[in-house]
Amino acid sequence: MSAFNENLKDGSKGGFWKKGGGYPGSIKPVYGAQHPPLQMMPRGKEERSKTSNKRDAFHDFEYNTSDAWDDGDDDLFVMANIQMSLRDVRSTAKAVMENHSKQFGAQNQQSSHNALKDHVTAVPSATSSHGAGPGVGVRLNSGWKPPKSTPIRFTKEVVPDREATKLEKFRSVLAGPNTDLEELRKLSWSGIPKPVRATAWKILSGYLPASVDRREPTLQRKRHEYFSFIEQYYDTRHQDMHQDTFRQQQLGLGTILKDIPRMTSLAHLFQQKVVQEIFERILYIWAIRHPASGYVQGINDLVTPFFVVFLSEFIDNEVAASNVESENFDLSQLPQETLNTIEADSFWCTSRLLDGIQDNYTFAQPGIQMKVNALKELIKRINVPLHKHLEEHCVEFLQFSFRWMNNLLMREIPLRCTIRLWDTYQAEQNGFADFHLYVCAAFLVRFNQDILREQDFQGILMFLQNLPTHHWQNEEIGELLAEAYKLKYMFADAPNHLSKKK
Repeated sequence: MSAFNENLKDGSKGGFWKKGGGYPGSIKPVYGAQHPPLQMMPRGKEERSKTSNKRDAFHDFEYNTSDAWDDGDDDLFVMANIQMSLRDVRSTAKAVMENHSKQFGAQNQQSSHNALKDHVTAVPSATSSHGAGPGVGVRLNSGWKPPKSTPIRFTKEVVPDREATKLEKFRSVLAGPNTDLEELRKLSWSGIPKPVRATAWKILSGYLPASVDRREPTLQRKRHEYFSFIEQYYDTRHQDMHQDTFRQQQLGLGTILKDIPRMTSLAHLFQQKVVQEIFERILYIWAIRHPASGYVQGINDLVTPFFVVFLSEFIDNEVAASNVESENFDLSQLPQETLNTIEADSFWCTSRLLDGIQDNYTFAQPGIQMKVNALKELIKRINVPLHKHLEEHCVEFLQFSFRWMNNLLMREIPLRCTIRLWDTYQAEQNGFADFHLYVCAAFLVRFNQDILREQDFQGILMFLQNLPTHHWQNEEIGELLAEAYKLKYMFADAPNHLSKKK
């Protein structure tokens, strides 16, 4: 405290009271946010002589740039030690407030004039010289409202619609005078857009010719031919004169009548009488025309994708496989001519498919037996742990993959996925016969980890017969086909890996 008092008494020793510092409580401009620095006159030589000759440049700089906050501290300390009367304090405070009010009123008028002139409303800053407290914006200008925020508009890269581009390519290929089958296969391998799928399937299956001019006459001729078979065989099947000829087929018809309502993929659709009659005729006529095999349970499933795809040509409400699975369309509302067209086209395309895999359905089904053995050998080559695991638990490939070959995986995946899978099968050479083997191998390996977790015969077989694929979409089928494609070309030049197939 002694040092403090000494400095207070003698300002020449660098104490708190500075010459030119103003009277205690006087208002000094604060340099910085609101006021520019004052242009101070340089000190004269006579004034400099009063100070020590040893004053260095820093003291000069300090004098010319005295900090406003230091001055404020000096004032506080000085005021704490100066005796002032209450009357002086009141009169001084009154004079300061009156002077402040006059300045504030003048500034308000100028601000109002500028606001009316420019139609701009401003809110005084909390750091302004008004020194106002909280709520100053509301008190000074109660009509001020924040401007409405403008939403950010992010730039979005224009990406061409891949499906639309693909559809245009298909239409371009199909519209030519002679469809390039090789180009159509290339486009179809990765999936066919719904608007052109029916036409593409008919061409790829060999039902429609590549020449555009020959397509309509071919359709009329084949449809007429199919209904001539109906007239010749189906409507006379109960006559006594044909009893011996059709005895075997009558037994087959009994199986057909039982199988159609059991078709679990579209059970609700096949409860309709009109649909059941269509399938009865298709399957029965095929059995009559192929006496070496006749009707075998499972063939009924192979008609379904063709029927649904060709049906989608005539339904305007964007019916797709997924919609058909979940909705019950009353097909009796369709014109009879439309139903006849769908029926005939489904028959001929199913016949083309079965012509390539007919040995799957002849006596003892040798085609399926060979494919099951080929699948076993292929898995042994590509996934030894999986093959060993199935063998150790006495799981035979025939016990779970027979249905895969007989129904072409239709009982294992949703119908929408089967249709996408058949896009590729139609595009492949012998897709239903040869490429299907690699698809089954990729399908089994996809569930490798789940199968290895099962540690008993019953658990493995139950899992393989109830695979979790009900949620599958085109993406999963695309991945499956990619794996099958790799397997096909890994062994394309190694025919011995399927030696047991022959």
